[in-house]
Amino acid sequence: MNQQQHTQLRSQFPALAQAVNGHPLVYLDNAATTQKPHAVLDAIAHYYRADNANVHRAAHALSGRATRAFEAARETVARFINAPRSHEVIWTRGTTEAINLVAQSWGMNELKAGEEIILSTLEHHANIVPWQLVAQRTGAVIRVIPLDERGDLDLAAYHAMLGPRTRLVSVAHVSNALGTVNPVKEMVAAAKAVSALTLLDGAQAVAHLEVDVQAIGCDFYAFSGHKLYGPTGIGVLWGRTELLERMPPWQAGGEMIDRVNFSGTTFNTLPFKFEAGTPHIAGAIGLAAAIDFVMGQDRHWLASHEQALTDYLVAGLQQVPGLRLIGEPDQRAGVVSFLLEDIHPQDAATLLDMQGIALRVGHHCAMPLMESLGIGGTMRASLGCYNNRDDVDALLAALHKLSDFF
Repeated sequence: MNQQQHTQLRSQFPALAQAVNGHPLVYLDNAATTQKPHAVLDAIAHYYRADNANVHRAAHALSGRATRAFEAARETVARFINAPRSHEVIWTRGTTEAINLVAQSWGMNELKAGEEIILSTLEHHANIVPWQLVAQRTGAVIRVIPLDERGDLDLAAYHAMLGPRTRLVSVAHVSNALGTVNPVKEMVAAAKAVSALTLLDGAQAVAHLEVDVQAIGCDFYAFSGHKLYGPTGIGVLWGRTELLERMPPWQAGGEMIDRVNFSGTTFNTLPFKFEAGTPHIAGAIGLAAAIDFVMGQDRHWLASHEQALTDYLVAGLQQVPGLRLIGEPDQRAGVVSFLLEDIHPQDAATLLDMQGIALRVGHHCAMPLMESLGIGGTMRASLGCYNNRDDVDALLAALHKLSDFF
């Protein structure tokens, strides 16, 4: 891929062609949600226009087509993360529901008082609160991996935490607030050495990194479609077959049953045991289209492009008077947080929006991280595959203007 081809890739995202407040849109809020390419929009529209029917539940042609597309999407996800079996791919509403599924089904039934769950300071609330609820009910204990001064996990502290009481390590593959890429393969291997299970929050990783759950060695992996150029409201939990088969259903209703009578119920096989009710069929089909779109690109070139653009952004931010970078991790994936002296982040973001620049401001659903850093929140610029130097230059020019004005 070259720059001309990258321009063609960018043209596949119609939302980027619009003006906001009289300025060309500069979209730098990809860690919150990504824009969608024509391929995804077309796949969703085709389902609703031509194949709209429920799956697995009818003998007519539309249902057959919908079911085939829906299950083909599961196969696409399995290939994307190199899952050994497609029945290990469970559809969820997103990363949050995937983590809650593990917490409620595995955590509530397996954890005992005094056993330990290891999280990290970097975690999104979705990978903290479910485990707090489990700990309150079971008596399990949460331990937290601290950060070093750069924003990387303190691996020495992590290794010291591991022991015979450790039952689960649940950490982000990539931090949504600082962009820190955690050494998950090393962390998983250390957890395995003490017979602990591992869950990885991959919401921020799948759009930037090639994920291979077998090579990583984790037990569960969760991610969301809307951060991978796919639809909102669809996500994935991948888990090892032997674990998923032992875990009880956590929601009940259609599809997850085998037989029902008033004396009792038997449950369906994987993956359907965890998919109660009518699923987000269009979402699964749209997510598969997003994955096909991503896999159809030169991913090595895109990874190099995103890394170079991230480095360019960091270097530019360091030249803005009164700007302070928050976190300088050893490896960063397309997310940069910062603050401007004497300007409230919300005020700064509003002024940037008036110039067509979209980025995130706040605690990024990572309040414990912000507390550990001694701040209330940050401004966050996050990159996607379609961003370019013009986007970064527009942000930097606007920040220089704000710095000069204030």
